[in-house]
Amino acid sequence: MTFLIQQTLIYAVPLMIVALAGVFAERSGIINLALEGIMIFGAFIGVLFVNLVQQAGVFSAAKDANDWVALQGFMILAMAVSALMGAVFSLLLSFAAVNLRADQTIGGTALNLLAPALVLFLIRIIANQNALQMAEGDAASWFMIKKSFFGYGRSDSMGFFGDTFIDKTYLATYICILLFVILSILLYKTRFGLRLRSCGENPQASDSLGINVYKMRYAGTTISGALAGMGGFVYALTTANCAATGDVAGFGFLALAVMIFGNWNPLNIAGASLLFGLFKCIAASYSSIDINGDGVFLLAEAGISPHLYRMLPYLITLIVLAFTSKKSRAPKAEGIPYDKGQR
Repeated sequence: MTFLIQQTLIYAVPLMIVALAGVFAERSGIINLALEGIMIFGAFIGVLFVNLVQQAGVFSAAKDANDWVALQGFMILAMAVSALMGAVFSLLLSFAAVNLRADQTIGGTALNLLAPALVLFLIRIIANQNALQMAEGDAASWFMIKKSFFGYGRSDSMGFFGDTFIDKTYLATYICILLFVILSILLYKTRFGLRLRSCGENPQASDSLGINVYKMRYAGTTISGALAGMGGFVYALTTANCAATGDVAGFGFLALAVMIFGNWNPLNIAGASLLFGLFKCIAASYSSIDINGDGVFLLAEAGISPHLYRMLPYLITLIVLAFTSKKSRAPKAEGIPYDKGQR
């Protein structure tokens, strides 16, 4: 059960934070279909930052001394850089949607096509191969939190809570959860959030009250890009051994499905993310999941084709959207370019 919970969180948290990224953009009135592309770009930037810092030897002393606090700081820096460059990359969408009044669906699709091509091109130049990895070691040895850091031996138990939520986990997971809570409060309980959401519902009315619709839409899309870029790096860190391959397994599109299924509401999005994360966990680790702790791997011994397990997250996405899309209510002005002279 501990393994199942840990793996579910690893898959659910990037979905959750990237789905919230979509909420910020769409609540401001911009459709951000580019979540997948921004995730890919953010993952590349984060891994590149880790690689370059390792080559510079900045944290080598901390690694040799097993200073896990300093290494967590290194990881947080990489997350911040990914978020920053994700925000910068999203400005392409903001400029096209706000200044040029271009079709936002086409703009997002263009960024989704641009990001993997650009990332793979840069990886080939930098690493002369199709994947960019850490310069030394792996993600677990550098960034994973282990019970030995707290004085426990290899065979010692930290109890169910400690073994599940502390040992063999990543601080990045909990940082994303904390950010999710803080930004959800910002969006729904502050003046800034109210103004942002008003621009996605009735921008003409917002403008008549002195709210700068263009600035709010830029702000929403920029926050969206920062969250998606950081989510891309967290995905690469926790599931791909901190490697950038120009692919995030469709997590950006899954995040869009989670956002729609959650009806643009953070609490619903958190629940939907856990559901999709569970099925993604089953798809990736069905052969090693011991549900009852009795040494019997039921899913592996059920005789079901492994291809079906891998299809589960995407099948569930289609089924859920088929039954819930009619009840979902998108922001009224979503995807409509704002014309200041129109009333």
